[in-house]
Amino acid sequence: MTRRQHFVIILILGALSTISPFSIDMYLPGFPAIAKDLHTSISQVQLSLTAYLVGISVGQLLYGPLLDRFGRKLPLYAGLMVYFIASIGCAFSSSIEMLIAMRLLQALGGCVGLVAAQALVRDLFPVGEIAQVFSLLTLVVAVSPMIAPTVGGYATVAFGWHSIFVILAIITLLMLVGVYFVLPNGKAPDASLSLRPKAVMGSFYTVLKQPQFLTYALVGGIATSAPFAYLAGSSDVFMNIYHVSAQEYGWIFAFLAIALIGPTQLNRFLLRRFSNEQIIFATLIYQTVVGLLLVLGTWAGWYGQYGLIGMLFLFLGGQGITNPNASALSLAPFSRHAGSAAALMGSFRMGFGSLVSASVSLLHNNTAIPMVGIMTACIILGLVILLIGERVIRHQAKSADLDGPMAEALL
Repeated sequence: MTRRQHFVIILILGALSTISPFSIDMYLPGFPAIAKDLHTSISQVQLSLTAYLVGISVGQLLYGPLLDRFGRKLPLYAGLMVYFIASIGCAFSSSIEMLIAMRLLQALGGCVGLVAAQALVRDLFPVGEIAQVFSLLTLVVAVSPMIAPTVGGYATVAFGWHSIFVILAIITLLMLVGVYFVLPNGKAPDASLSLRPKAVMGSFYTVLKQPQFLTYALVGGIATSAPFAYLAGSSDVFMNIYHVSAQEYGWIFAFLAIALIGPTQLNRFLLRRFSNEQIIFATLIYQTVVGLLLVLGTWAGWYGQYGLIGMLFLFLGGQGITNPNASALSLAPFSRHAGSAAALMGSFRMGFGSLVSASVSLLHNNTAIPMVGIMTACIILGLVILLIGERVIRHQAKSADLDGPMAEALL
């Protein structure tokens, strides 16, 4: 693979991975306009975000076996077409109930991009390069929050919130062209893999019983769901509490997205000196400290608008490091079941994300406390799971080392 091919492949995989970030971030500045136009409340509009996250969580479980059975491209085509149709449906929604339903369908189609991109990384690159490739993908994905809310804010003001979903539909068509003409096929279809429920559940069980996968998929799922609390609550916090405009909110969102970009590239250098496990542990400790200061300062009234932005910047910086390392450690043990592993990993992430965003909506109290409190709780819980899971992994490895010599002696 030449450097040019390497760059183009990562760019397309990154674009597929940005479907969900764009779908989430672009319409955030339109929340007040959507609420006003559909005669509902901000908290009800937030449920359309929850519906999207639920759809991603469920949809990824469906696409995992399909990607292993039929190869990577056929399910990609089908899912992207569903996303395109649902985006048009969102644009023409006349009630909050219809918007929520269309967002659910949109997620069920669009989540194929995330699962397929992760599986293709496992297909196309050596295991030793996976973490670095994920860092590059995270860089591409991290650019989307800088662009999406800004574009969404200006599109909402100029053309109305409906135009956001028309833009998403057009972007999807461009992705379809790139997938068809440029993206390699990856792993070939495997006719021996059955799609019967029992066989599918067996594949998932094979993945879940691997302690390394379960530990880092849960850590990644819970710890990296912290930004979903920020996504669910930030528009209300900045636009209703601090009274910024839709365009200003887009720029704030873009600035905070920079916190994701720098650390993703720092991770590539850290990997030359430290293991994935060491990097994740140090990052979660850092985020725990920052998160506790964020909650305490918000409760005590230490931070104004700019102080809150600064603390959020420090907190979100850890996400760009945890995510690629957790993903690499989760997928490393698998080749044949990489699609199912990627689906479960993504499902954990979005499932926790949907719970987090729903919690922010339910705990809404016209302050920033629900948002920052849930963000911090995600990190602390992820750290606890990491400590317990690594003990289990070490115990299993020690048992395997002991069983080997004993088995040889018995023979």
